Amino acid sequence: MSRNPVRSATASSPSKSAGRADKDQPLIDDIRLLGRILGDVIREQEGRAAFELIEQIRRLSVAFRRHADQSADKALKKLLKGLSGDQTVSVIRAFTYFSHLANLAEDRHHIRRRAVHERAGDLQEGSLARTLERLRAAGIAPAEVVRTLACSHISPVLTAHPTEVQRKSILDAERAIARLLAERDDPQRLPRERADNEAQIRARVTQLWQTRLLRFTKLTVADEIENALSYYEATFLTQIPRLYRELEEGLGDAEGDATVAPFLRMGQWIGGDRDGNPNVTAPTLELALHSQAEMVLRHHLTQLHHLGAELSVSAMLARVSPAMQALAERSPDTNAHRQDEPYRRALTGMYARLAATLKVLTGGDAARHAVAPQDPYTHAGELLDDLRTIEESLKAHHGAALARARLQPLMRAVQVFGFHLATVDLRQSSDKHEEVVAELLAVARIESDYSRLDEAGKQAVLLRQLDDARPLRVPGAGYSAHTQGELAIFETARSGRARFGAQAIRHAIISHTETVSDLLEVLLLQKETGLMRGTLNDDAVCDLIVVPLFETIEDLRNAAPIMRDYYALPGVRAMVQRGAADGYSEQDIMLGYSDSNKDGGIFTSNWELYRAETALVKLFDELNAEEGRFAAGPPQGESVPSGGSGPRAAGERGGIRLRMFHGRGGTVGRGGGPSFQAILAQPPGTVRGQIRLTEQGEVIGSKYANPEIGRRNLETLVAATLEATLLQATRAAPKAFLAAADELSRASMAAYRALVYDTPRFAEYFFAATPIREIAELNIGSRPASRKATQKIEDLRAIPWGFSWGQCRLTLPGWYGFGSAVHTFLHRDGPRGVAAQKALLQKMVKQWPFFSTLLSNMDMVLAKSDLALASRYAELVPDRRLRNQVFKAIEAEWRRTADALALITGVKQRLVNNAALQRSIRHRFPYIDPLHHLQVELVRRHRAGEQRAGADDRVKRGIHISINGIAAGLRNTG
Repeated sequence: MSRNPVRSATASSPSKSAGRADKDQPLIDDIRLLGRILGDVIREQEGRAAFELIEQIRRLSVAFRRHADQSADKALKKLLKGLSGDQTVSVIRAFTYFSHLANLAEDRHHIRRRAVHERAGDLQEGSLARTLERLRAAGIAPAEVVRTLACSHISPVLTAHPTEVQRKSILDAERAIARLLAERDDPQRLPRERADNEAQIRARVTQLWQTRLLRFTKLTVADEIENALSYYEATFLTQIPRLYRELEEGLGDAEGDATVAPFLRMGQWIGGDRDGNPNVTAPTLELALHSQAEMVLRHHLTQLHHLGAELSVSAMLARVSPAMQALAERSPDTNAHRQDEPYRRALTGMYARLAATLKVLTGGDAARHAVAPQDPYTHAGELLDDLRTIEESLKAHHGAALARARLQPLMRAVQVFGFHLATVDLRQSSDKHEEVVAELLAVARIESDYSRLDEAGKQAVLLRQLDDARPLRVPGAGYSAHTQGELAIFETARSGRARFGAQAIRHAIISHTETVSDLLEVLLLQKETGLMRGTLNDDAVCDLIVVPLFETIEDLRNAAPIMRDYYALPGVRAMVQRGAADGYSEQDIMLGYSDSNKDGGIFTSNWELYRAETALVKLFDELNAEEGRFAAGPPQGESVPSGGSGPRAAGERGGIRLRMFHGRGGTVGRGGGPSFQAILAQPPGTVRGQIRLTEQGEVIGSKYANPEIGRRNLETLVAATLEATLLQATRAAPKAFLAAADELSRASMAAYRALVYDTPRFAEYFFAATPIREIAELNIGSRPASRKATQKIEDLRAIPWGFSWGQCRLTLPGWYGFGSAVHTFLHRDGPRGVAAQKALLQKMVKQWPFFSTLLSNMDMVLAKSDLALASRYAELVPDRRLRNQVFKAIEAEWRRTADALALITGVKQRLVNNAALQRSIRHRFPYIDPLHHLQVELVRRHRAGEQRAGADDRVKRGIHISINGIAAGLRNTG
């Protein structure tokens, strides 16, 4: 880019204090460095003319954005229309890579600023240190925190979706650049070392420029599995043990660190999520389990190898415990050079056992063999026991320092990741389960047309089968490919649990749960495949937690009644309380943010999620109270005793522990936004140490590609869960707040649906004014973008729906309807009532985390929106009357929403309380804007069919690269 790539990003900003300028200078320096290197590479690779063209487009784009310069707009349109296909692709690649490089610079600056604050003793919001300080100030002893964590379960769950655009080759090169940027922060580096560092960055930028951004073929499930595993290798396997250590140190005292039980574990949908994805089958589930096991076992093997190199302790110089001596004696290592080195001998034997385990579980061979692989471990607990023997011996004989660097992190990794790495969830739509059950019943001549039965009839049939010990399948009978495939998935889950451990697969999630029979059908499929043993009316034990997913507004409203009716059925509660062999007595319930938003808009979606959570917690408190037990603390609505309740009661007394699973996406419209605030904004008393949440789209890369930032994001989840569990009062919000939210929700949903579902030809506008059709063509996910081959909004998946609105910079799902709702609320009692209603809303934003967090997220979304750019996309709508009608309605609601936020918060400027995002927008958006202008021009060409034969491929490639660049620049778009 230019020699001073941040020149335009800062030129029109008001003057800031010298303090902030100093704080941001390292970021500016990094952006300048990366921009200069990218510019040099472009000149070298594409020529000076290409470089000058890129600069001209940037200047015109900035002038249009900053000053609404109509002459610049006119010149830009003329320039873009005159570009050849090759020129356009080159320009788009330049701005896309600058977005990627700017992300790396921002990530580095975030880490840098965090370190500055820590050195100054300034504890940051969301940090473990800040949370532990708050807990101490509240009189909550470390022992109480340790007990709370012992019964807690926190799990980020990685998912693959149709908006994940990064190739692993690109990710690997960018990780290398991130490491090189970090090295430059060392003030002691010599000039020649800095020059060498810059040369290495230049090499990696050259690699990026010469590396294909797009895939030639559509992403397969195997590709998605490989991409996800790269985050474990880069971040999770090393940073999660480090997070545990920091927590134990923070909870320790003068006598030493605390001991915290494993509570933070990773989850995975990739390979097990079949909902709408015909490419996920039993073989892909087996591949996921196999690949995960191979990665974690190779990690453990590498650590054992390095540990053997470090623990060169001689028995002639330091004693060992009897157990340690016995472990060494059992080793097949007879090398004379190690006869006085018991730790090395033991580790050689352990390596041989783990190498044999790798061979048995995956068929792979270990990289090193001091002795032949033999005597495989049967489960991860055996390896952990051997490691504990080494640790105890070291501690008892003045070798504690030797255990800290590698042994203890490895022990924690074995505890958390086992031999399975992450828990793979099964997910399928309820109607697909019903098809299988209907066919099984029909072939067995039990019920010829199960699907036509009413709900009571379905439940009666299912309960009879669950109380019958006999299987449904008829030997020798022919079943459809769908039924065979679904049963094969459950059978693979059973064999996978037996092979890789019970933690390998724990959940069977039911999308579109609408009735109790949807849950019973999955119980029956488990019974049919050996995952449920016994009969429901007697001694049933079920291996997989049956997890309903409530997605639409109506489903959320019915969530508590459905679960009440399910647990009222004979045998269900006893089966869940009985738990499986691994001790589960839990009920996960998944809440869908995406479809509920597409159904009812941002405010109604969040409000109905809030209400559903409150109702579900109340229900499970009542269920456990009937048994003389509490779910996890006092019933919802009661106060927390001094010192916090903790999530102990269910685990200690055998009640059913409820855990919410939040199906959050990257965009605010899909539940995205800062995780710390989101968890604290949950209804009082609903967290209780238990939370699962999905991590999707570009958010995975932005949160976890950098190891340090990855650990900080995990730390935030832990800190927020502790505060929500131990510090947050469980009293319900004031009735006036709840009533106001209910009223706002009704008005917001009415305004949203009036646009999206009631405006004639709105779907036609959406498909023309966003790049949704081009997104569907892009090879960025194994899952189709739409459930059916239609252009109905109802059939479109929520993920590409939100992604498309982000690409055209309207970000409509994140705010639409709120402005109208506030206007209606303020004026419901006429002019005289406005002041009182305004005062109530202002009180709500100050005192109610739910409301303040929601408005903060809307503020962020509006800051990332841009009506001027959106108007360019609207020009793609051929029908001028339709274009004007819909865009004017959207524009008017945008202004109402901005006015509503200003009225309630008292602040007109966006992001007043989010300096980091302000900084990001200031430096980044001038370089995203050209991508939008180019994308619009290419989409226009593509749809008009103006290209000669062969040229259209370049146009489509340019569109798809621009989608990548915009997604990278906006970051939370998935």
